[in-house]
Amino acid sequence: MVVDMQNDFADPAGSLSVTGGGEVVEAVNRELRRAREAGALVVFSRDWHPPSTPHFEKDGGIWPVHCVRDTWGAEFVDGLDLAGIGAGVEVVSKGTGGEDGYSVFSVRDPRSGATSDTVLEELLRARGVERVVVVGLATDYCVKETVLDGRRRGFAVEVVRDGVRPVDRAPGDGDRALEAMTRAGADVI
Repeated sequence: MVVDMQNDFADPAGSLSVTGGGEVVEAVNRELRRAREAGALVVFSRDWHPPSTPHFEKDGGIWPVHCVRDTWGAEFVDGLDLAGIGAGVEVVSKGTGGEDGYSVFSVRDPRSGATSDTVLEELLRARGVERVVVVGLATDYCVKETVLDGRRRGFAVEVVRDGVRPVDRAPGDGDRALEAMTRAGADVI
């Protein structure tokens, strides 16, 4: 599972750039090679927001405008090994209807708080997946929520430490996120 390796997060020019986000591309590509060599399912997630959504600060949310569908910011970052997309490698888009899309497993209506599932769990169950290896951005938001949601749904989850980076809105958020994932039963490797 490659979480949100998109320009707005991974590129220094992105609107919600994660410090060191581009540095994880090498670790992500290493994990992609391992997965492909093992014949594992590969899934990329992406924020794919409409131009206006209550998720954005300008519309009442907490985040700057980011990953607006069909823009440079929403594209996968340069250097990411995208082999197989459209030919067996899955892409799960989240936030497409203006929802908060932190977990790749589910989205949440920012006004009502109601959650609904994405297609991810169905994809994993249909392929007999029991263990998910997670890399991507950002440790303290989308990675954390995906890992916790995966654990709640009964999947064994591994987080590749050198394949993630935090936003760290508050100093130490990334470390606290890794601790929360560990407490939930995920392995941080």
